Amino acid sequence: MSSLRVVIIEDEPVSARNLAHLLNKLDDSIAIKTILGSVEESVKWFNNAENNFDLVFMDIRLADGLSFDIFKLANVSKPVIFVTAYNDYAIQAFKNNGIDYILKPFDDEEVEQALRKFNNLTSMPVKSGGNLNYEQLINQLNENARPYKKSFLVHFRDKLIPLETEKIAWFYTANELVYAHTIDSRQYIVDFTMEQLEQQLDMNRFFRANRQFIVNRKEITEVAFYFNGRLVVKIKPEPPENIIISKARSPEFKSWMNK
Repeated sequence: MSSLRVVIIEDEPVSARNLAHLLNKLDDSIAIKTILGSVEESVKWFNNAENNFDLVFMDIRLADGLSFDIFKLANVSKPVIFVTAYNDYAIQAFKNNGIDYILKPFDDEEVEQALRKFNNLTSMPVKSGGNLNYEQLINQLNENARPYKKSFLVHFRDKLIPLETEKIAWFYTANELVYAHTIDSRQYIVDFTMEQLEQQLDMNRFFRANRQFIVNRKEITEVAFYFNGRLVVKIKPEPPENIIISKARSPEFKSWMNK
C-alpha cells in the first residue's frame, strides 16, 4: 500500500514542524510532500503539483492573507483538513474541499481522528459542501471556543509572575522565541507561538501585523504610508524594528483600526 502523501500549509515554522512530527508519530508511513508558508507560495506549488499528493492540512490564516484565496487561484483537487480557531471561517472552510477541522492548539487525538475520517472517506468523492450539517458544525465550534486570555504566567528571575494581557503593548518573535513587551518597557518570554497567541488573544484588541509582530491597538500612536502600498505602524514603546503591514493586509488592518 502506498504511503499517504501530505501537504502542510502553515506560516509558523514551529507549528508546521510539530504537525509533521505528530503525523509521522501517528503513522510513520506518511510522506510530507512539502510545507508551504503563504498563499502566494501555495498557489505556485498547486499549479505545478500534478496531483502528486493525497491530503492537505491547511491553516486558515496565513501571513499574506486567508488560505481560501488559494482555491480562487489554484486547483486544489484533494481533500483538505483545516486548522482553525475561528468560528467565522467554519462554513467557508467546508465549501472548499473541507472534510474536517482541527482547533488549535491541536493534540494527538484530534489529528488522529481527522486522519481516521479521511481514511473512511477515501472511497467516496469529496464534494464542496457535501452533506454537512452547518448548524451542528457551528454549535460544535462554539462549544470548543476558548475564552480570551486575561494574563500570562511568565518567568522573572527565579520566579513565575502573572502578566496582565492589557499591559502588553506588542508581542515579538525572534529566533523561535516569543516575547511580550509591556507598556512600561519590560520584556518577558512567553511559552506560546505567535499562532497560538492569535487564538488566545482578543483580536478586536490585538492584530497580527506580520510574521514578527502582534500589536495592541491602544498603544498605536500613528500609521504611516510606506513603500509599495505598505503601511508602517508606530507604537509605544518603540520596537526593535519597523512594524510593516503588507499591501495585501493593509485593507484588513485599516478596517480593524476603524472599529
